[in-house]
Amino acid sequence: MSTTAAATTIVTGHFGFAEIHQLSGSDHQLLRSTQTWQPNDVICSFGSSVIHEHPSKYTVQVAERKHIILHPEFLQYINHSCNPNAFFNTTTMELVALQTIEPGTEFTFFYPSTEWFMAEPFHCLCGEANCIGTIKGAKELPADVLAKYRLTDFIQSKINQLKD
Repeated sequence: MSTTAAATTIVTGHFGFAEIHQLSGSDHQLLRSTQTWQPNDVICSFGSSVIHEHPSKYTVQVAERKHIILHPEFLQYINHSCNPNAFFNTTTMELVALQTIEPGTEFTFFYPSTEWFMAEPFHCLCGEANCIGTIKGAKELPADVLAKYRLTDFIQSKINQLKD
């Protein structure tokens, strides 16, 4: 879930191009940019610290039975938005800007862009005009919704299999 820039936060970690912020009075954390990014800029490379066979709310899916815990670990604080500004390219293992990101902007991504089936679907609170409501895996979303987003090669291959 993304949050508004007006929310009061406390910086709990600094990692060069990004800072972890914690919302005051809650345990909700988010990752904000410390610099400007343009569309298609590679924000950073990532890898995995642990690989799981099944999804959890902390994993990113990279293959059929391969769900990773992100490394560097602070990337786990990139929350969902139905109007994402970043994309986890699980083929190149790069976090890529989808739109201009200014310093202080929260990094967000569209969870179904990496997840075929989500372990814990949830009601979206992103507040975007194009909010899809309930966030669940790409498998459970209509094709016309998915067509509006950049999807990982793995998710696109799963969609193509359904068409065949």
